Amino acid sequence: MARVTVEDCLKRIPNRYFLVHAAVKRVRQLREGADRLVNAPENEDIVTALREISAGKIFVTGHYTDYKVEEPDEPEEKGSESAS
Repeated sequence: MARVTVEDCLKRIPNRYFLVHAAVKRVRQLREGADRLVNAPENEDIVTALREISAGKIFVTGHYTDYKVEEPDEPEEKGSESAS
């Protein structure tokens, strides 16, 4: 069986941060006894999770995809205060 690459997974989940979180969550599910969604009985849990993601069996929804980057407020100037 061919190796699974991060690039294969990034085609399904384009954000590396979300990819890592999805893979970790799936590994925990597999270790708790969840059924494997791909035929990979000899692989470790992390490899199986990445294979499932690259095969399109696992995807992220909800709060993982509904995010926005907020710009920080303008910092106050510290040099304008006078010492009396």
